[in-house]
Amino acid sequence: MTLNPPASTHREHAYRPTVLVVEDDDLNSKLLLRMLRARGYSAALLPDGESALASIDATPPDLVLLDVGLPGIDGFEVCSRIKRSAATRLIPVVLVTGMGAQEHRIAGIRAGADDFITKPFDPEELQARVASLLRLKQYTDELESAESVILSLALTVEARDAYTEGHCQRLAAYATALGRSIGLSEVELAALHRGAYLHDVGKIGIPDAILLKPSRLTDAEYAVVKQHPIIGERLCGDLRSLRLVRDIVRSHHERRDGSGYPMGLRGDEVPLLAEIVAIADSFDAMTTNRPYRAALSDEAAFAELRGDVSRGAFQHDLVERFLALRRARDEGPTD
Repeated sequence: MTLNPPASTHREHAYRPTVLVVEDDDLNSKLLLRMLRARGYSAALLPDGESALASIDATPPDLVLLDVGLPGIDGFEVCSRIKRSAATRLIPVVLVTGMGAQEHRIAGIRAGADDFITKPFDPEELQARVASLLRLKQYTDELESAESVILSLALTVEARDAYTEGHCQRLAAYATALGRSIGLSEVELAALHRGAYLHDVGKIGIPDAILLKPSRLTDAEYAVVKQHPIIGERLCGDLRSLRLVRDIVRSHHERRDGSGYPMGLRGDEVPLLAEIVAIADSFDAMTTNRPYRAALSDEAAFAELRGDVSRGAFQHDLVERFLALRRARDEGPTD
């Protein structure tokens, strides 16, 4: 008696990577499909760029084999559109071309292509490159899955408390608007957006009796709450995509005057992204109803934030920029 199922059962249940072939030449397309399916991949064919883009948006494949000389929009433009979209930019794209000139390869690099195959292609070389890129895609998917689990935990924390409904979404909007206004990079803005959702993920480890207590916390209870940034940082683990986010999670309760936690950082020891989230977090906490008090007006919250600046908790310029953004939003467009 064997403990292992038959090999055929393994094949039936094994994941089959999907490869989209975008090729209008009938002979090449049949050859590519036959090669890919022989390696166990799930392969589909489309003859032009427009239909390929629609298909990729609807059902993203694991890899795209893309002919350059397509009818309508060419392969360079198709590749560029795939790589410009946040939803599809991590899909590996291999350009298949009969153009060997350097300018065509440079055009492909500028379009974001991950690899090139020149016609007539060597079957073994093509299969090796496809297999290599699919392995990288699998690693990327695993990282994205881990990040998704952490984001789900963060939303679970928010759902535990009816008073914080929508808090993460508002915080992400506030923080990224402030970051954009001071000229932060797209990478930093993405970290602010993720950090806004993940900043309190560590509260998953705080008992409900403390987290949802309607009255003032005791010193012992507050000491437990103050552990949530450390718990959150540990939950983020070593994911490279959360490298900048970890600073936000760990330090969003730090204050430049040393009054914050968990490390009691001072001045520029407080990471800029964490301070941005802290300003936005303070404003949102003050302007929403909580079990222990009613929401403050925006103007009252502005006064509180300026008080924080006067005692050295936040940078003056950051708070004033945030207040200007809030006022501009509240006033709306003027004629």
